Parts: sequence; C-alpha cells; structure tokens
Amino acid sequence: MSLILGVGLWIGISVFAVIVIAIAVTCALIPVKIWLKALLSGAYIPARKLLGMKLRNSDVSLIVKNYISAIKAGVKLTIDDLESHLMAGGNIDKVVEALIVAHGAKINLTISTAKAIDLANRDILQAVQNCVTPVVITTPPISAVACDGIELIVKIRITLQSNIEKLIGGVLEDTILARVGEGVVTVVGSAKNHQLILENPDSISQAVFKKNLDKDTAFDILSIDVADVDIGRNVGAKLQAERAEADVKIANARAEERRTMAIAVEQEMKAKTQEMKAKLVGAETEVPKAISMAFKSGNLGVMDYYRMQNIQADTKLRNSISNSGGEE
Repeated sequence: MSLILGVGLWIGISVFAVIVIAIAVTCALIPVKIWLKALLSGAYIPARKLLGMKLRNSDVSLIVKNYISAIKAGVKLTIDDLESHLMAGGNIDKVVEALIVAHGAKINLTISTAKAIDLANRDILQAVQNCVTPVVITTPPISAVACDGIELIVKIRITLQSNIEKLIGGVLEDTILARVGEGVVTVVGSAKNHQLILENPDSISQAVFKKNLDKDTAFDILSIDVADVDIGRNVGAKLQAERAEADVKIANARAEERRTMAIAVEQEMKAKTQEMKAKLVGAETEVPKAISMAFKSGNLGVMDYYRMQNIQADTKLRNSISNSGGEE
C-alpha cells in the first residue's frame, strides 16, 4: 500500500512539474504584458494569435499598438490585416493613422484600399489629409505670347483635393502643372492683343478650368486662379528686327555675288584681250616671212617694197601728228 502511495506521489509531482514547465514556456513565448494591454484596452487578441506572430518573428508590439489605436478610433480591421501588411513591407503606422483620419472625416477608405495605396509607394496619410484640407500649388512663371507679339508672364494657383479612388495609377502634380501651363499658353496665344488679357485675367482661369485637366490624375481640381500677370518682351518687334537684319544680310550676299561675277567677267575679257594681242603679234611675225617669199617668187619688186615702206612711214607720221594734236 505504501508502495502504491509512493508511486502516485511521484506521478503527481511529475505532472505538476510538467504543468509548471508548460506554463513557463507559454509565458516565455506569449507576450503576456502585451496581451493584457490589448485586453484592458478593449481590443481583445487571442493568445494563439500573439503566439503565432511571435513564432513568425513579427513585430508584435508595433502591430498590437496600431491595432489598439484603430479599435479605439472605431476603425474596422483585424490583427491579420496589420500583420500581413507589415510582412509585405508596408508602413502600418501610416495606414492606421490614415484610416483613423478618414474615419473621423467621414471619408470612405477601406483597409484593403489603404494597404494597396501604401504598397504602391504613395503617401496614404498625406492623401487623406489633402482630402480633408485641399492643397494649393503655384505654377512657375509661364511665358506666353499674344497675337500682337507682346509676351505675358503668368503665375497660376491651383487648389487640389486628393482623389482616393484614382490614387493608384493616377498621375501627380507635375502633370497637372504641365497641363495648366499648356492651357495658359493656348489662351494667351489666341488673344488678339495682350490688353484683352490684362483687362480680364479671369478669362485665363475660366478657359483653363473648363479643359478638365484633372482627368486620369490622383487629384480633383477645385479651382484655378490667376496669381500674377506681368508684361514681358515685345517678341513681335524683336522678330521683325531679326527678319529685317536677315533680309539685309541676304541682300548683301546677293550683291557680293553679283560683284564677284562682274569681276570674273572682267578678268575673262582681259584674258581674251591678251589672247587677241598674242594672236596679233603672231600674225605680225608672219609679215616678214611673207615679204621674203614674195621677193623670192617675184611677186614683189624692190620699188614696190620701198613704196610700201614710204606709205607706212607716212602713216606713222600722221598718227603721231594726230596724237600730239589730241594731247594739246
């Protein structure tokens, strides 16, 4: 009998030891402090959830903190939503804060949409804040020229409100600025003169606003306002002056071309004159040969030759007398 009691005692001690060890291991694995904090905050989390997150090396403290904040604010989400987003590389701090702001502002934002926007590298918190408080951006100075050639330098203020539904895949502020700049250039360029724009600058904002520039963007344009209009250069006069200068250069080039051609013709005529003189000298060298042949053939006598010499001398004398008379 005593043997049976001894064995039972040892069995009881062993069972008790196993239970103590199991409780110790469970307390080591399950963050009891965090579990109690969530329980007392009204955001109950099953212990097995905490144990699973611990085994998956998730940041239990961060997840539970954001879960408590969301539940306290009345946002509907689960602990699995936060853990899966954190494991996907998302920022659960911004997601939860954005959901709390959206819930308070009566903005329809679901946890799945918030997670998708955050994973798309868009600032979900800033987008929600822009829905609550629209943001105002100012364009850089936009240069546009009216039909009369006067340049106008315009600055535009654009009031934007984030569009949560278009935030994924929608283009950002840079595209809106480019579209507004294009619209300003079109409106000013179609004006007959710059005075019309200066008298009614609202014509710019009204015409640009009607162009539906927020299409396929992550924003809704609430208003477009002209911040400043300055007069720039007289582009028309400058273009006319440059055109006149170009015409003068073209005329000078053509005149130079004609002068060059005239010089070329002159040089050509001089070359032809020298050629004719050379031919004349060549012909004169043939005269003595012809006279000699005439003597040999008997076609020219001595007296005939002397008469020819006398005629030539008489001709030279008359030419010299006439030349001397002309000089006087």
